Amino acid sequence: MLTTRIGELLQQANLITEQDIQRALEFQQRFGGRFGAVLIRMGAVSEDVVLFHLSQQLSLPLLKDLPELESIQAAVETSNISKDWWIDQQCLAWKNQDNSISCTSRDPLDPTLQEIISQAFSNHQINWYLSRNQDLDKLLDLFTKFQQNSWFGDQDDVGHLKELAEGAPVVEFVNNMLSQAMDQRASDVHVEPEERHFYVRYRVDGVLREHLNLPKERFPAIASRVKLISGLDISERRLPQDGRLNIRVSGQELDIRVSTLPGVHGESIVMRLLPKERQTSRLNQLGFLSDHLKLFQKWVNEPHGIVLVTGPTGSGKSTTLYATLDDINDHTRKIITVEDPVEYQLPHVTQVQAHSEIGYTFAHALRAILRQDPDIIMIGEIRDVETAEIAVQASLTGHMVLSTLHTNDAVSAFTRLIDMGVEPFLVATSVRAVQAQRLVRRLCPHCAQPFDPPKDILEQTLQLLPKEIKVETPNWKKSVGCFECQYTGYKGRIGIYELVYITPELQTLILNRSHANEMRKIANQLGFRTLRQDGWIKTYSGITSLEEVMRVTENSGALLE
Repeated sequence: MLTTRIGELLQQANLITEQDIQRALEFQQRFGGRFGAVLIRMGAVSEDVVLFHLSQQLSLPLLKDLPELESIQAAVETSNISKDWWIDQQCLAWKNQDNSISCTSRDPLDPTLQEIISQAFSNHQINWYLSRNQDLDKLLDLFTKFQQNSWFGDQDDVGHLKELAEGAPVVEFVNNMLSQAMDQRASDVHVEPEERHFYVRYRVDGVLREHLNLPKERFPAIASRVKLISGLDISERRLPQDGRLNIRVSGQELDIRVSTLPGVHGESIVMRLLPKERQTSRLNQLGFLSDHLKLFQKWVNEPHGIVLVTGPTGSGKSTTLYATLDDINDHTRKIITVEDPVEYQLPHVTQVQAHSEIGYTFAHALRAILRQDPDIIMIGEIRDVETAEIAVQASLTGHMVLSTLHTNDAVSAFTRLIDMGVEPFLVATSVRAVQAQRLVRRLCPHCAQPFDPPKDILEQTLQLLPKEIKVETPNWKKSVGCFECQYTGYKGRIGIYELVYITPELQTLILNRSHANEMRKIANQLGFRTLRQDGWIKTYSGITSLEEVMRVTENSGALLE
C-alpha cells in the first residue's frame, strides 16, 4: 500500500522512526486520512519533506508558481461544475496557455476525484500537481474571495476561536510551520499581522527570511493555536504575554519560548526554537583562531577572576559560555550556574533557574551559590550593580566567574561596569579579560566563487595573520546563491572575536575613569585584534565573505583607528 511505502521511504532516509510510524498508523486507524498528512499533523516531519518524497514516488510535480485567478475561473467555467463543488472538494483547476488543464487538490490521489475531473475536461490534457496546504489555502481564498470555506467566522468569539484552534486544519498548519522552520535551521519564527495579510518569517543564520504570507482572515485561529499550546490567555489581546511549550517536531524535542506583543493590526508572535537534544558545541568548533583559543582557554582555567563575554542579543554569548563550561569541566571542580532561562542542561553542572517575578533574582541566587562551595560560577548576564558587585566579591574571594554583558566591543565592558556603579579599582582588580564576539554567516560551499579583495584590506590582513595561518594559500571568496543555501549564498554561522586582557596600561585608564575611546587606542597599540580584523582573517581562509564581515561589524565600535 502507498501508506506503507511512503513510511518506509521516510524511515530509510532517517527522517522518521519506527515509533513515529506506529503512532501514525494508530492515529490513521482512529481518524483516517492519508499517512503523509498524519505524519505532518503529528509534527514528525514537515510537509515539504513528505511532498518531496511523494513527488518522487508518484512522479507528480510539486506546484511552485501559483496560477492567476483568471485562469482558475476559466477552467471552472469550462468544466460546467458548480463553484461550490470545487470548494467542497478542496480542489482547483486552471487553464494553461497551451489549453491544457492543471489540477491540484487536498488529495490528488482520490480516484473518484480524478474520474470526475477527467470527464469534465475530456477534451483537454490534464496535469496533476502536488501542492502545499498553505498554497492550496491561498488559491481557495482567492477563488472564493474570502466569502466561503473560511476557518474563522467571528474573530471576537473566544469560544469559536478555541474550537478552531483545536481543529485539524489549524493544528496541521502550526505543526507544519514549526517543522519547516526546523528543516530550514531557523532559530526564531515570527508571525506578523498587517492590514490585509499576515506574514510568517524565519530567522536563519541571524537573518529574517519571509516564508509565506496569507490572508489576514486566517490569522486569529493560528494565533489562538499558538497561544493555546503555550499556555497563554486567548482572550487577552491588549497586553504582552510570555509562554513556553514542549513539542516534538521533525523528530526533535523542542523547547519553544513564545512572546506576543499587541500591535496596530494584531498581536505579533515570536517563537524562539530551542532543540533539547542539541549537543553542546566544543570551544574549538566555534571559530576561534589558534592564538585566540589558547588565550581564552588560559583565562578560564585561572583560579579566580572575572572573564566577560560581550556582544548584542543573538551573538552567540550563551553558546560560548556553555562550550567553555564543557571544556573546563574535569569533574574536579564544583561548577554552578545561575541563568534566566536555563537554555541547555549540562552534565555534572548545578544549574539554577532565576525567577525575578518572585524575587529570586541573579543577586539573590548568587548569595546562596557562594555558600555552596563553588569553584566556578557562571552568571547568565550581569544586569545590575547588585549582581555586578557580588560577582566582583566572588572573584576576589577565590572564585572564577564567567558572565555576559551587553556591550558593542570588549573595552566598553570596563566603562559599562563603572557606569553601573562598580568602583573603578574593583573593576581593575577583579576583571581578568573580556571577549567580544559576533556571528558571521559561512559561505555556502556549493556556490561560493573566488574573489579579489581590495588592496588595503589585503595588506592589513597579511599583517594580522597568526603564524599558523600565514602558511595557508589565500582563499578569498564571495557569495553567489544556489538551491543548497536557498539562494542566500550562506549556510551556517561562525564566530568572530575580539579578546582584550587587563594590562597595566588598561588598569591605569580604568582607575582614572578614562573614556572607552582612549582604551581602544591603547588596545590597538598593544596589538589586540578587533572584531573586523578577525573577520578579515576568516575571509582570507574562505570561510565567510568580506561583505558579511562589514555588515556584522559596521556598528560594532570595534574598528580601532
